[in-house]
Amino acid sequence: MSTEQGPRPHRVLVLNSGSSSVKYQLLDMADSSRLAVGLVERIGEETSRIVHTPLTEGTGGEREVTGRVTDHQAALEAVAAELAEDGLGLDSPELAAIGHRVVHGGRLFTRPTVIDDAVLAEIERLAPVAPLHNPANLMGIRTARRMRPDLPQVAVFDTTFHTTMPEYAARYPIERETADAHRVRRYGFHGTSHGYVSRKTAELLDRPLAELNLITLHLGNGASAAAVRGGICVDTSMGLTPLEGLMMGTRSGDVDPAVVFHLKRVAGMETDETDALLNKRSGLVGICGDNDMREITRRMDEGDEDARLAFDMYVHRLKKYIGAYAAVLGRVDAVVFTAGVGENAAAVRQAAVDGLEGFGMAVDRELNAVRSGVPRLISPGSSRVAVAVVPTDEELEIAEQTYALVGPDTRPAPEGADSPVTPPG
Repeated sequence: MSTEQGPRPHRVLVLNSGSSSVKYQLLDMADSSRLAVGLVERIGEETSRIVHTPLTEGTGGEREVTGRVTDHQAALEAVAAELAEDGLGLDSPELAAIGHRVVHGGRLFTRPTVIDDAVLAEIERLAPVAPLHNPANLMGIRTARRMRPDLPQVAVFDTTFHTTMPEYAARYPIERETADAHRVRRYGFHGTSHGYVSRKTAELLDRPLAELNLITLHLGNGASAAAVRGGICVDTSMGLTPLEGLMMGTRSGDVDPAVVFHLKRVAGMETDETDALLNKRSGLVGICGDNDMREITRRMDEGDEDARLAFDMYVHRLKKYIGAYAAVLGRVDAVVFTAGVGENAAAVRQAAVDGLEGFGMAVDRELNAVRSGVPRLISPGSSRVAVAVVPTDEELEIAEQTYALVGPDTRPAPEGADSPVTPPG
């Protein structure tokens, strides 16, 4: 009898499903290389667009397709068709699993989890605390499961990295019974990014992660800070939702909670309107009309006072969190900038660290001005605290966590066994 086996599955498809978009990457975990990347956007509109870029040799360059994509089912079918055109279809025996980004995992999901019906039910139960994200994540998961019901699918949660926060950091100082009954606590987000750059920073410094105290700053359109002691998150700036913390592109970050009551009383603003104000019309865009830091710095250089105010507010709040987390950690070995603004806005990095020499932090202006896609130090050699720029790679992190759980060298547990959730009664 022949004992020959087919090719060992070693590819992972990473899906990040939004309310009107699906971002995807196909990775080969044999060498962590990317085989294809793409985006389906404006799902449900007449102006839907699919942008697909194959990265394997001989497959050509970027392809773009426009025309209505009715729903997430149609979006994933379009993704499958684009991948199939490059010989990378979802029916490939080399596809080991699909990894899904899920924003909110609450307290129960403390690790990547094989998706089953009980897991889906719990993700849905968390929708009220992540109404902009979890429902969209669910649409992508359900569609992918219908298309490949035989394939292991894994949820990787933005909140998982922060479940290590001590109770005194995770709780809000409100009535305990009310908080517990309604799951009101600080969860934190961008966890895949904070975890990834923490490890990469240890490699950059050539020191064991377990010995390092880090302040990681994920600065994109959404922004968050984390205090990381020995690879373990002990505090983070986002809370019950991604609205708390740093000033962001369109989100306010920290505000007095009474602002909501005040706007209700004096302006008659209802909950949905206030929610839209704080999440979509605040932050940088609320102050100067732009949420692109490149445009803001250009306007600053031309003397625009609104842009200058927005920049100064952004940096002021960022600096406050650096100082706060230096106090939380007691000793800081490195401050790490990542994500779109953190990796590319030299002016933000410089301004955020200026004046913190007493904390042992400084930026070398020449090193800071260098643009590079690799992890690098931007602090002078004499600095007590390293200041680093470390590009994040959340898709690779999701793929690695997915593959570690259900790859060919592991045996997937029976449905539900990797989940801490029991089916609802």
